[in-house]
Amino acid sequence: MTAQQVGALFGAVYLVLFFLTGTLFIVFGQVTVRRLRKDPATSRYLGFEFFPGWDIINAAVALSWPRRLKWRLDHGPLSDFHANTEILYRHTSRVDRLLARVLYGAMVFGVLCMAGYTILEKLMA
Repeated sequence: MTAQQVGALFGAVYLVLFFLTGTLFIVFGQVTVRRLRKDPATSRYLGFEFFPGWDIINAAVALSWPRRLKWRLDHGPLSDFHANTEILYRHTSRVDRLLARVLYGAMVFGVLCMAGYTILEKLMA
């Protein structure tokens, strides 16, 4: 494969992943996080919102990272910035957690794909 073909392949994969991630972000925000925002028991525990929609990312991270790691973050000095894992687990279903894991995995893979494309383009130039 030539450098142009590899670049075109990375570009196509990233474009598909970009639209998939955007769609999952909207669906997860409308289905799960909207319900969590309306519930008085969970609305305070979605973490600090740097900009609109950041609580969707906080919820996806809280529901997809290993519980032991999130427990350390929940009880650390910066715990107010993160969503509370225990409370979110109590108020979400398995489908919500699966959707959060797929969304978070797509976001991470998209960032890695973009970084790989950038490094590959620098190496091939």
